[in-house]
Amino acid sequence: MAVLDVVLPVYNEAECLEQSVRRLYDYLGSAFPFSAGITIADNASTDSTLRIATGLAEELPGVRVLHLETKGRGRALRQAWSQSTSDVVAYMDIDLSTGLEALLPLVAPLISGHSDVAIGTRLNRSAQVVRGPKRELVSRSYNRLLRTVMRSRFTDAQCGFKALRGALVPVLLPLVEDNGWFFDTELLLIAERNSLRIHEVPVDWIDDPDSRVDIVGTAMGDLKGIWRLTRQFASGRARLGSSDQRGRDDTDGAADLAGFSADASRFARVGIPSTLAWLALFLLLRPTVGPIAANVLALSVTACGNLAAHRRLDRGAVSGHFRELELVAVGSWMVAVAATTLAVSAASAVSGSWLWETLACLAAGAVVSLGRFVVLRALVVRHTPAGRFAGLNRNGRGGRT
Repeated sequence: MAVLDVVLPVYNEAECLEQSVRRLYDYLGSAFPFSAGITIADNASTDSTLRIATGLAEELPGVRVLHLETKGRGRALRQAWSQSTSDVVAYMDIDLSTGLEALLPLVAPLISGHSDVAIGTRLNRSAQVVRGPKRELVSRSYNRLLRTVMRSRFTDAQCGFKALRGALVPVLLPLVEDNGWFFDTELLLIAERNSLRIHEVPVDWIDDPDSRVDIVGTAMGDLKGIWRLTRQFASGRARLGSSDQRGRDDTDGAADLAGFSADASRFARVGIPSTLAWLALFLLLRPTVGPIAANVLALSVTACGNLAAHRRLDRGAVSGHFRELELVAVGSWMVAVAATTLAVSAASAVSGSWLWETLACLAAGAVVSLGRFVVLRALVVRHTPAGRFAGLNRNGRGGRT
């Protein structure tokens, strides 16, 4: 049994398949200190990929072929990893965009039992990356979104260079629903939620100009996946568990509900006084400068006080995130000004009454405040779930491998 199984998901890669497999095979045989095998996972290719892969498997010991009738990188990895008997399972893109010298630093912490999941990162300062500005922007924006919305701590969700301890495959993969490109992100978020150790390795990366990834389609799928996981996490799902999983999920759901109530209460402690202060300033300034100017001035003053209050109340939670908090404050102020100005203008056009202007402002401001609460909660709330399976070994017993 090989210590490491490297999976190469492929779809219509006849042109580069043989060269890449032979290069990886030579590296594993000459420069890698542990026994390793290669699995070519064919994703329903329509060219000669399967034929070439079969020929390589017949020629090279330790190379096997897995053929799937349906496309999907996540589906290929799920099936290949589930069939593997190796201590560590990994995958990399068939174009070998990642330098092979990073493979040992990737899997060594998993072999030793120090970590549970390992990923390559192109966003570390020491990583050497060659790719276009469009892909660089998309990658950084996506990972920033994960850190803001999902409170993730890993830096690069979509790098095609990851590894997982084999003992975790049967308990972790059933929780991952996606079978496409979001598979990587979902796997990492669920692992992090369950306090599994994620090891990151800066990699040298040269982007493949012939990449077939549909950026727009993949981005839409990723956004849907993030929304689905947000709801799952809020309900206490996606936890590693055993036969008493249902009871644990109920407990987790109750804890999440209690946490939500506490966050809402803390937000209200700032929001209610801010709203009252805005109302007093608005009514005081309106007769002098008019409703729109009074609204903008009142919002500006109370927004500064709101930011200072959140910083004081949530200092422990947002330590190191003040810049994001300030961006949220500025963004919500701009949205609030626009929304309430439209509301005041509409109310003035209909009735011209100060009462209707005030009610319209309050309604628009409430909608903006709700949105700000959602964003702030994503920024400052920290869940520290119990890592129930952090020490699971190959035989299902506690302890490190």
